[in-house]
Amino acid sequence: MTLRLGDVAPDFEQDSSIGPLKFHEWAGNSWVVLFSHPADFTPVCTTELGLTAKLKPEFDKRNVKAIALSVDAAESHKSWIKDIEETQNTVVGFPIIADVDKKVSVLYDMIHPEQSVTATVRSVFIVDPNKKVRLILTYPLSTGRNFNEILRVIDALQLTDGYTVATPGNWQDGDDVIIPLTVQDPDVIKQKYPKGFTAAKPYLRLTPQPNK
Repeated sequence: MTLRLGDVAPDFEQDSSIGPLKFHEWAGNSWVVLFSHPADFTPVCTTELGLTAKLKPEFDKRNVKAIALSVDAAESHKSWIKDIEETQNTVVGFPIIADVDKKVSVLYDMIHPEQSVTATVRSVFIVDPNKKVRLILTYPLSTGRNFNEILRVIDALQLTDGYTVATPGNWQDGDDVIIPLTVQDPDVIKQKYPKGFTAAKPYLRLTPQPNK
């Protein structure tokens, strides 16, 4: 199965570090960052889960829940969490899915045979409260993820869901945003963008971020 942006994130029931978990039920009305890691007790993954744990206040502000996955068993996850908390000086306050039978890994196409026939690559799925997939990122086994980028994308998605704008390259919260080409009526522009705009070209119109 190939997931695409806008698809409903497949529901599943699987064991986890906090016990049996039904994904859609667990997600509730929150945004979700679902991310896979190749294996427990590995160095890159240990740093990644530590970073995710430390970002909990930022995720909470954005109504985001984090959930990790590997093909190791729940008891292995629980033991590994102790190492993560000790070495990364944090508390892991999110579940780790125990995908021993690879059901979820196959459902979300997380195993890429040219990387490994058994371990998941570093997949990231951002899922909105309607259970729609809004972002898909895939990193190789050797490269740790940039969790600041994941937060940045969530900010952009939530902003563009609330306002008729797009975000330019390297946009950060508070930067100017782009008026989409679909908005051309001058009266609509005045109504939607009361702070005005600057146009480097007719197709490139920048306006202050509307919720700032």
